[in-house]
Amino acid sequence: MKNPLLLALLIVGAIALSDTSSSGEERLTFLDQRLAVVYPVIQRFKSLITLDPFKVTQTWFGSDICSYRGFHCDNPPDNKTAVTVASIDFNDFQLSAPSIEGFIDQFPDLALFHVNSNNFGGTVPSKIVNLKYLYELDISNNKFTGPFPTAVVGMPGLTFLDIRFNSFSGSVPPQIFGQNLEVLFINDNTFTASLPEIPGDSHILFLTLADNKFNGPLPISILRSMSTLTEVLFLNNDFTGCIPYEIGFLKGASVIDISGNKLTGLLPLSLMCLEKVEQLNFAGNLLFGAIPEAVCMLLWDNIVNLSLSDNYFTHVGPWCKGLFERGVLDVTNNCIPFFPGQRSIDECAEFFVKPKYYCPHPWFHRFLPCRYSHISSSPSGDFMPMVAPSP
Repeated sequence: MKNPLLLALLIVGAIALSDTSSSGEERLTFLDQRLAVVYPVIQRFKSLITLDPFKVTQTWFGSDICSYRGFHCDNPPDNKTAVTVASIDFNDFQLSAPSIEGFIDQFPDLALFHVNSNNFGGTVPSKIVNLKYLYELDISNNKFTGPFPTAVVGMPGLTFLDIRFNSFSGSVPPQIFGQNLEVLFINDNTFTASLPEIPGDSHILFLTLADNKFNGPLPISILRSMSTLTEVLFLNNDFTGCIPYEIGFLKGASVIDISGNKLTGLLPLSLMCLEKVEQLNFAGNLLFGAIPEAVCMLLWDNIVNLSLSDNYFTHVGPWCKGLFERGVLDVTNNCIPFFPGQRSIDECAEFFVKPKYYCPHPWFHRFLPCRYSHISSSPSGDFMPMVAPSP
């Protein structure tokens, strides 16, 4: 360019334009400094999102972060006059991003993080352990991988953990069962190995381990220490061995489902201790013998569904037959003579000629850890009611 004056004017104009752009960013005024700190965090994460079918991120501009869709503000516990991002709720937004690293862990006042049903990947950032106010973490139904997110172990305020429907694998740390959690959902991953024995008591109310690859015996310490559980879902794993009498400690449970495993042996009389159970499912195992009359009698008033289908039971007494006639007891595909919908004689014979695994102690299935324990000493070996129920 031959005209030096024109060149100078262009340079000055470019500088002025740059200053105007910079001053435009500087003119963003935030309600609180805590919001100013997380603004660039949100913008960086926005740049990583590759799919946004509901145009959620189009609302993520300007200084009014509290109006961004999915972000919710409140006063932090350490300063009731301040304003901060207290919760993030992206449930069902169907956003796609390769990772949440550098996002969730950069909100120091975060109490709730719910991102159910998105397409977030990678691993759970270890720095979330620094989120001292976090008490609900729901990352279910995403594409997270790697081992169990051990960063959550030892987070004292965490009461709700939902990591189901992902691709986590490996073992589960025993400490997680002893935390101050009320809800623990880890179903529909690929966790393997046997469940660990846990120290101390547990406060968990809802526990779902279903649809993984857990194996080995049912963990006695988990059953013994979780009397507060209201829902127990262990279905569709590879648990083996007998049903331990410690299942009777789950006296607060209304739903127990351990179907679709490889449990064998007799039904324990300790099922009589399940005073609040309404749904009890042992279908699809290798259980055999008589269905205890005492269990049917003691569960008579509360039980809504007792599913024992696809096993090898051989006898149903009057009380259990009463539950069957009420439509409560399902014994389809067993080996009960003269009952409809049973296995063939050949199939039953093939099962019973094979060596059986019996519980380690002959009294195992008769021991009762509740107020009916005197029944276990009955010389008949089972408790039989004097009067059968009316049909």
